[in-house]
Amino acid sequence: MTNYKFKNKLKKNLKIGKLVCLARTYKKHAQEMNSDVTKEPILFLKPTSSVIFNGQSIIIPKMSNCLHHEVELGVVIGKSGKNISKNNALDFVFGYLLALDITARDIQKEAKKKGLPWTIAKGFDTFAPISEVVLKKDVPNPQNLDISLRLNGKIKQNSNTNNMIFSIEEIIEYISKIMTLETGDLIMTGTPEGVAEIVSGDILEAKLGELCSLIVDVKL
Repeated sequence: MTNYKFKNKLKKNLKIGKLVCLARTYKKHAQEMNSDVTKEPILFLKPTSSVIFNGQSIIIPKMSNCLHHEVELGVVIGKSGKNISKNNALDFVFGYLLALDITARDIQKEAKKKGLPWTIAKGFDTFAPISEVVLKKDVPNPQNLDISLRLNGKIKQNSNTNNMIFSIEEIIEYISKIMTLETGDLIMTGTPEGVAEIVSGDILEAKLGELCSLIVDVKL
């Protein structure tokens, strides 16, 4: 089994744990997907094998004919915790990163129709590109970060983390009521509006303010 680790400039590498992902955390994205905003976060998981890094490639699976990009703020957990209060939730954070939640939208639509889980649509290899980690001490306010994605040089997603429906503290509190958050876990906090299809040959460039960036391409 590949031992996936986060990367950062200070080489304080952590082994990547579970990927806990959120849906519909930006109101405008929920609207563009014709979905309701829920009172509590919607959670799903991605496998560690979906992780790739800067400069690597998203591989289009044979099972899908429609992939979408979703740029997100990632929160890396630095110490384990259960039933964490939002008042001290940030004490459990190691750092932040850029993540792409790649979705096989055609597979997801069929799953939704049948009331089935999204695991296949979200879980293919290469479906979670991530940037280097920016340590928590270097991010004064993670709830006020510009986040954007360009597809072949054209801006597709452009928002700010202050538009998230749930705060990072609320997200950590909620998840930790359900499952223990462990050192190295990655929370992918959901995407703003502007998601679009990607095809072979595309180049995706994401940015999180001036903190970090992520560039990947798409291949068959």
